[in-house]
Amino acid sequence: MESPKVTVRTEADSVCVVACSGEFDQDTVGVLQAACDRETIGAQLLVLDVKNVTFADSSFLNTLIRLRNTRPLALAGPLPAQLHRLLDLTGALPLFQMSGVGEEIG
Repeated sequence: MESPKVTVRTEADSVCVVACSGEFDQDTVGVLQAACDRETIGAQLLVLDVKNVTFADSSFLNTLIRLRNTRPLALAGPLPAQLHRLLDLTGALPLFQMSGVGEEIG
């Protein structure tokens, strides 16, 4: 298992970028939630850079949806194939604004 890593940086215009890497499941997704709760308060836009997420389960998806419901949220990619499949199969893909997705994953 690749331990999850989350880094947060603030950019111009109150945009906060949270870069996620590694594997996120019910035991590790708290790292992402805690970082977003602690370090992104006041951000006008939260951008989650998910290009280095190697695994995500329904706990990760639930966290994404909760974050989306509390503030403007965009996903930056390209989306890893496994995460794209999770979002597509659950019908959640249209819920998220994509930023820098690059090529479409089929």
